[in-house]
Amino acid sequence: MNDSDRRWYDEEAGPLVRLYAVTAGRARSGSEHLDLMTVIHALPYKGYDPMLSPEQAAILRLCSPRPHPVADIASDSGLPLAVVRVLLSDLLEAGLIRATEPVPPAQLPEARILRRVIDGLRAL
Repeated sequence: MNDSDRRWYDEEAGPLVRLYAVTAGRARSGSEHLDLMTVIHALPYKGYDPMLSPEQAAILRLCSPRPHPVADIASDSGLPLAVVRVLLSDLLEAGLIRATEPVPPAQLPEARILRRVIDGLRAL
């Protein structure tokens, strides 16, 4: 009997741990709505914490070298966006991450101003 015969599930069956178990049955994040472009910064932490789920620890490892947007965290983790938002909300409430909202388009500089700056830099 080889290893593939002993496995009682396959890749098509989906994750071994169901998503409702990962989020403790919650479908919504508790604290605030996290936009897809919200940037997540991992704050310094001691390392192993028995209260963290493996998925939360993986998110902290992903965001500790450099910040990541929520959309990238969901993509890199392979978890649905709703699950990632719940996990991030828990990490935010625990003080293990910081969330930075994206700049609204209305507050960004106008394109004509940016063109003038670029033209001025080229003239140097």
